[in-house]
Amino acid sequence: MSAAALAELIRERQPCVVLTGAGVSTESGIPDFRSDTGIWAEVDPFEVASIHAFRRDPDRVWSFYRERIHLLLEAQPNAAHEAIATLERSGLVQAVVTQNIDLLHSRAGSRDVVEVHGSIRSAQCLGCLWSEPADAVLAQLEAAATPSCPQCGEVLKPGVVLFGELLPAAAMERATHLARSARLVLVVGSSLEVWPVAGLPLEARGFAIVNRGPTALDEQALLKVDAGAGETLRAVLDCLEEGLVS
Repeated sequence: MSAAALAELIRERQPCVVLTGAGVSTESGIPDFRSDTGIWAEVDPFEVASIHAFRRDPDRVWSFYRERIHLLLEAQPNAAHEAIATLERSGLVQAVVTQNIDLLHSRAGSRDVVEVHGSIRSAQCLGCLWSEPADAVLAQLEAAATPSCPQCGEVLKPGVVLFGELLPAAAMERATHLARSARLVLVVGSSLEVWPVAGLPLEARGFAIVNRGPTALDEQALLKVDAGAGETLRAVLDCLEEGLVS
């Protein structure tokens, strides 16, 4: 019943924009951040994932991100990523706004992906603003070296938004515009605790949530589905199948 109701919302309330968080990637073997078994239960984010930690001890930050980048590159898109890409190809999803840095939406075939927390696609130089692709960064890390800029020699920073940094202005501007123009923001796998991204559903004319466990905006949602992202979105596709364009 929940999948059918969600399918009806997606069909009727166009345009629809998807907003995803860590919960959409847990089925790909990527741990989330804030659960009892999440990443931040094991390590202090302000010691390994903040801009202050990076400036104080970039070697330690890169030691954390070296393992994380390997994990993310080895992960494969799951049923939720693939369903979202199918909905986009079918014209039922306009774009995907994601808090995730893992590139799995793009690898699943989504074409319009707004990465509001950056990605592992590259690393940046804070000095000359050079952008170094991930394969070159990993090559330096495999050689037991902290990645450095080939242009000016400064230490490169992971291409993700660290604690204490502002979100990329262009990405947030686009995400906000998409939300404001949407009749439905479909939140998938986010507890909606991290602002300002958590406020995007409130910019839309309505929103629905698919997430295991409560979120901060459950009571204001048109529909809340407390279930796994993959199983729910597969069921939504089944409900929409006759209306999908191949």
